[in-house]
Amino acid sequence: MKEYQFYLVEKKPPIAWVYLNRPEKKNAMNPPAWRESPLIFADLDQDQDIRVVIIAGNGPCFSAGIDLIGMMPELPELMDAGQKGGIKWKLIPKIRELQETITCIERCRKPVIAAIHNYCIGAGLDMATACDIRLASADAVFSLREAAVGFVADVGVLQRIPLIVGQGHARELAYTARNITAARAKEILLVNEVYENRALLLENAEKLALEIAGNSPLAVQASKEVFNYGIGKSVEEGLRYVASISANIIPSNDLMEAVAAFSEKRKPNFSGS
Repeated sequence: MKEYQFYLVEKKPPIAWVYLNRPEKKNAMNPPAWRESPLIFADLDQDQDIRVVIIAGNGPCFSAGIDLIGMMPELPELMDAGQKGGIKWKLIPKIRELQETITCIERCRKPVIAAIHNYCIGAGLDMATACDIRLASADAVFSLREAAVGFVADVGVLQRIPLIVGQGHARELAYTARNITAARAKEILLVNEVYENRALLLENAEKLALEIAGNSPLAVQASKEVFNYGIGKSVEEGLRYVASISANIIPSNDLMEAVAAFSEKRKPNFSGS
């Protein structure tokens, strides 16, 4: 199994666990964190044995956000005194690369569950909002932190979080940069469930992943594709797209297996084909 500097990846089919694994720095996202994520999720996307991915943090928290000091050598343009057009022109593709670190999670065809304990701050919240489902422990703390440190969140949270919690809550979080509790996060639908501690959180994240993995991977992944396509589209556009997707995946071996299992009164064994 490939080793990474920032992440620990454990494949336990049908689940892959992706741990943010810099516990001594509260999983603050340094350069390897941003470089390695697209490689990991491209691999998981293609691995036929993996049906669901769980992202969690090792150590004291999910993530304390971006490692600003560690990232400065990667982004010297930020400190350039002149700030002329040529400098800014160089910065844009670097920001786009950082965005890809988060977007690759959303693009991965496998459903991704975020299991969040303690701090989920800044870039950690960016990552969580790119996941399909978010679960939390009771000690989780969320913050859209960027306004408190003088810059706009630019790797995806401002685009994704309004779709999860609505415009009013999203703007309140962005403008105040305040911390909110797990209970409040559930109240505004940022997380689906809250569990007493990290152990129960991970246990229930695995249960949910196995429940998802028990369904037709072809249908689950096609559903994620349809959900993602529908963002920002009209209902009619979404209907036209899902008609095409449906026509392309039917008939399938999974469908035939479902019919056979129903007639034989047994649980289906889906192959994803």
